[in-house]
Amino acid sequence: MIQQPKNEEESVHAGDPAGHAQDTETGATAGDSQEQEQEAAGADSSTSEAEGSEPSENGEDPAVWRDKYLRLYAEFDNFRKRTMRERGELVRSAGREVTESLLPVLDDFERAMAASEGQDLEQMREGYLLIGQKMRGILEARGLERMEAKGAEFDTDLHEAITQIPAPEPQMKGKVVDVVEPGYKLHDTVLRFAKVVVGN
Repeated sequence: MIQQPKNEEESVHAGDPAGHAQDTETGATAGDSQEQEQEAAGADSSTSEAEGSEPSENGEDPAVWRDKYLRLYAEFDNFRKRTMRERGELVRSAGREVTESLLPVLDDFERAMAASEGQDLEQMREGYLLIGQKMRGILEARGLERMEAKGAEFDTDLHEAITQIPAPEPQMKGKVVDVVEPGYKLHDTVLRFAKVVVGN
């Protein structure tokens, strides 16, 4: 008696053993491909992490350099603010020193004004001359220098021409004939230009 296959699957497998082997092999191959893809993805992730934390050429971590940069920037900003504050304090202290040194001159003016009643003009003139000399001495002690311009060659670095007039003498052409307002230097730097009349 001939036995019939129990089911169609057995019939197929029995009839085509090569097909069954091919399916098994295909399944194994697909499984291997998935494992290889997962391993490749893991390797790429590890590589990216390694690259992100790779030290620089000099062997230091980039995070260390960032920290150094931030510290240096903060130190420079503090230095800039401190310098500006010290400069402001220096200017204020210098102005205070000059103002304080001129207070005695102001006192002398007030005393002269109070005592001017009943005095003749000559006495008042002498008093004001003394006050002016005192004030000039204080300013000269701090580097103020009056520029002598009359008779000098006109110099745009020192003089400001108010007007021009015919030279009274031939040798006064191009020179300062008269001084309308004197000029001053402070430590060899022009503080105020002399306003002059130039001969032409």
